[in-house]
Amino acid sequence: MNIKTAILTTAATMACTMAYAQTHPMVLSDNHAMVRLEQGKKLVLLPVEEKADIANVRVIGKGNHCTRRPNVRLAVDNVDYYVPLEIRDGQTLDIIFHGDRRKAGNLKDFACWKEMKFSDTFDTTNRERFRPLYHHTPLYGWMNDPNGMFYKDGEWHLCYQWNPYGSQWENMTWGHSVSKDLIHWEALPTAIEADAVGTIFSGSCVVDKDNTAGFGKNAVVAYYTSAAESQTQSMAYSTDGGRTFTKYEKNPVVTAGVPDFRDPHLFWHEGTKKWIMPLAVGQEMQFYSSANLKDWTYESSFGKEYGNHDGVWECPDLMPLTVRGTGQQKWMLLCNINPGGPFGGSATQYFIGQFDGHRFTCESKPEVTKWMDYGKDHYATVTFDNAPENRRVAIVWMSNWQYAGAVPTKQFRSANALPRELGLFNDGAETYCTVTPTKEVDALRGKKLKKPTEACEVVVDVKGTLELTLANQKGEQVVMRYDQQKQTFAMDRTKSGDVSFSEAFPVETVAPTHGNIRQLRLFIDRCSIEAFDADGKMAMTNLVFPSEPYNVIKVKGGKATIYGIEN
Repeated sequence: MNIKTAILTTAATMACTMAYAQTHPMVLSDNHAMVRLEQGKKLVLLPVEEKADIANVRVIGKGNHCTRRPNVRLAVDNVDYYVPLEIRDGQTLDIIFHGDRRKAGNLKDFACWKEMKFSDTFDTTNRERFRPLYHHTPLYGWMNDPNGMFYKDGEWHLCYQWNPYGSQWENMTWGHSVSKDLIHWEALPTAIEADAVGTIFSGSCVVDKDNTAGFGKNAVVAYYTSAAESQTQSMAYSTDGGRTFTKYEKNPVVTAGVPDFRDPHLFWHEGTKKWIMPLAVGQEMQFYSSANLKDWTYESSFGKEYGNHDGVWECPDLMPLTVRGTGQQKWMLLCNINPGGPFGGSATQYFIGQFDGHRFTCESKPEVTKWMDYGKDHYATVTFDNAPENRRVAIVWMSNWQYAGAVPTKQFRSANALPRELGLFNDGAETYCTVTPTKEVDALRGKKLKKPTEACEVVVDVKGTLELTLANQKGEQVVMRYDQQKQTFAMDRTKSGDVSFSEAFPVETVAPTHGNIRQLRLFIDRCSIEAFDADGKMAMTNLVFPSEPYNVIKVKGGKATIYGIEN
């Protein structure tokens, strides 16, 4: 994957600039220490041990002002990996350790003091055998929901929930990547960092073409949840095409007296000439409107008794789509839920109906639940603002909250699934969402291969009921079955490789196909299998962790053609 950024360079450069001298802390109590930062270096490399308790780190700068407050699992016994902390205006680290000191030992003997280093660079060379080859991942650290997605000046911008200080959930920040083709991603500097209002939870960006907010024509306006004692909605804006953001001086902008109040996803509603903001509020979606992106009016709520309510509703998105073959326009409301997915944990449900700029009306009965993807690893689905040709391009987080922090990687955790094009189709009396890989994914298809590899596409021309097995020499396998009579597609990963890290991981997932599958597309990357009905009526996304790549394929009821991936 083509990912780069200015201060993150190769191991060779890093070796020339590293300061290896042991750090000498000022131990103030059995859980409190301070460290003087080495001036003249850009970074302090913090050693992380994932089993350690979180340490609260305050970066103290000139005038004894606290400039940042990251939480880091500083190494007590052993180092799992390093994370960089920019020194910038910092002069001292003030660190409070938590946990049982009787078990952890003396603070002065912690491994972090011996292993902490100062450098001008940070090595992001991949050290993970399960890092995907053609899916977006962070350079390092934890990633979950995609955020702030927009298209402008020939580039797709993808922000995401990111922990720059470890590969577990913490320190929520907006990481930022950009791509010209939705496949090859370049890492940019952090988009939005935590502040006194809160850490930075999920949200969205819009291109303000008509300068309704007063930040300038075509300014990029971001809305995000500030998470502290309460959850509130804040704004930032960019006048350089989305490269850097300035926070609005009157944050927070939207508040409410409820605990779960988050994930604003903005769009322009042409009918009312206003911006609409769906927000996830407990187990419903609320809709707000504004003419200037600053003053918001509550319009309505949706969700009571509709769909699945086994968990908290999150990450809304609302969009008009045309029903295939009819020319009829309907609205689709995305509602990500955790837990409550069809096979446990997190998943994306959706509702079809109409939206008049004030209220969403669902056309299905309240008890009807529709899932966008029937795999275990498809969550936080949101679409890009301002996409060309009025396309509805979605990006999803390819993991599940049941085990996302336990998967067998450490340098990074989590990837995004392939970009997907969304549409609608009718099946009987109901309307459903079509999901297909975007046209940009087609450019990955390379030469034909004789057998599967760790990164490939398998196209299966289906002839009735199908059974397809991917396997390796270790006896690990993934079995997929399409039952033409029952109109179901199943993927069994119970013997797919390493399944030991979570009891919720070894599972068979099953999806309705809404008719016959004529052609099946499988996208295999080092740790994932994404299955699509070529007509878009079925999608299934599952992680796998084989000890070696699947290099054997067996097919009954169809003909498989294997293509290499040219990335």
